[in-house]
Parts: sequence; C-alpha cells; structure tokens
Amino acid sequence: MADEFITIAKVVKTQGRVGEVACELFTDFPEKFEQRRKLSAVNDRGQRRELELEEFWPHKGQMVLKFAGIDSINDAEELLGLELQIPREERAELEAGAIYISELVGCKVLAVENGGERTVGTLEEVNFGAGEAPLLVVKDGKKEYLIPFVERFTRSIDLAGRRIVMELPEGMLELDAPLSREDRERARLGDSEK
Repeated sequence: MADEFITIAKVVKTQGRVGEVACELFTDFPEKFEQRRKLSAVNDRGQRRELELEEFWPHKGQMVLKFAGIDSINDAEELLGLELQIPREERAELEAGAIYISELVGCKVLAVENGGERTVGTLEEVNFGAGEAPLLVVKDGKKEYLIPFVERFTRSIDLAGRRIVMELPEGMLELDAPLSREDRERARLGDSEK
C-alpha cells in the first residue's frame, strides 16, 4: 500500500493562528497544489487520513498550507510530522531523460574500476540540501558512502535492472573509509611528538 503513494511534503511546524502549517517540500512541482486539493496524510505508524487543501503559498523556503477543518493552532499541531502524499499515478509527467529520485532507491550502485565494475552497495536514500548536488546514501553492510549525484559521475541508469553505474573520481569511496592500522600508528606517533 505504501508503494501506491509518494510523499510530496512533510508538515514541520505550525504557521499563523488559524490552522496553517509550514511544510518541507519534496516535489519540484509546487504549482500542482492548485489541482491537488485532496491530499493523503500519513503518520509514522502508517495511519492515514484525507485532508482538503483550501489555500497554499510559499514562505521562507517552505510551503504554507491551510486545510479545511484545521482552524486553530491546536488543530495544526495534530498535523506535525505528517507526510503529505498523492497516489503514485498522479505524479507530474517528466520531460524526456528525467527520472524521479524515488525510483532510484533500492538500486545497486556500481563503480567503474580498472575496466570493470565493482558493487559499491545499495542506494538507501537521497539527501538534499547538503551541497549543490543531492547525495546518494549508498550502504554495503555497515559501510555507508555519500556520493554526489551529478551527471559527470553517472555513466548509466537502468531502472528495469535496478542498477546505477558511476564513474567516480579516484579515491572518492575511500574518503570516509576508516584509517588503516598504519595510518592510525602514524597519527598516534605524530600526536606524541607534539
């Protein structure tokens, strides 16, 4: 059932005195709120309720939403933390060559190395706002890699095969790697000489 819906916003705080809420947006199409007057709200336990959107406007990098029947700060507080969703089939149509980030989650990420490919891990999530490019959070067991999702690193995306092949700069995957025994020993000796 969760796969039937996609999250387009999350309620982060109350706004104003008559039930408005400020939301973090997860859509590149905020103008679609004009047509999307019925939204599905789901909490972290999976409980769902329908909300009817009356008004919306941008404010300080967020979107303020006013729902029918939510007319006080107390009413608005009940919406805090809810994800606002739409049915998957109602997503906006994308231009040719564009993809939804949500379709990438769960794909295997491979890195081109020495003429071949090596599995880096599975794409768990995508972080926005950490820099100019979104960061792919790729996990392989307990290891976690943060890889900028930029066109120059992306060789191919195969959604049907659930694969993303990337050509990464040398050493990028080692940036967050734990220190080797030799590196730890050098660091310890260096510290003791001060």
